[in-house]
Amino acid sequence: MLEQILEELKPYGARLVAVSKTKPDEAILDLYNRGHRIFGENKVQELVGKYERLPKDIEWHMIGRLQTNKVKYIVPFVSMIHSIDSLKLLREIDKRAGRVETLKPTGVDCLLQYHICTEETKHGMNEQESEELLKAIKETPLQRVRICGVMGMATFTDDMDLVRQEFRNLKKQFDYLKENHFAGQEHFREISMGMSGDYKVALEEGSTIVRIGTLLFGARQYS
Repeated sequence: MLEQILEELKPYGARLVAVSKTKPDEAILDLYNRGHRIFGENKVQELVGKYERLPKDIEWHMIGRLQTNKVKYIVPFVSMIHSIDSLKLLREIDKRAGRVETLKPTGVDCLLQYHICTEETKHGMNEQESEELLKAIKETPLQRVRICGVMGMATFTDDMDLVRQEFRNLKKQFDYLKENHFAGQEHFREISMGMSGDYKVALEEGSTIVRIGTLLFGARQYS
């Protein structure tokens, strides 16, 4: 399935984050040995453990909600944080990143998470909250954080027309931000949307990063 998905992504120039949450190291190593390097986790403790045990050339993405008191554990090695939903979180990442001498010059790459679905249980900012956040960092710029795009999760439903509209709305938000807040900034180019059940629609609507777990690893097993 890995090879099939990667072939489907090629025409769009999109990247695959293999969502390995709750999966054992052996399952990750199976994909790793087939050439894949980008993996995503949604819990800090699990992410840190896997980082410590697995090959160091893996590109780890934090895709779950991140608490400010856990930022310090992942900043030294995480490749991208998809789930930025507050100014407080951004400031904490910036502060912690400033203490890591080995961090790349551009700092920590982050995506702004938007609430685009009908389900209230999912996290993310609305447009007003986003504007307030961006105004604040314009007044007091971040030093070691680079905002690279947006992320959103569609409604969990078989109604692909609804899902398509939600993805389309996120793309419109990305376009607005690109024009009004990040014009000329080449690093602002990512739209992280699309999972196992809807990634094909997401690609059609402009996704540059899809987050796929079930199709690659099977259904998750929770203890």
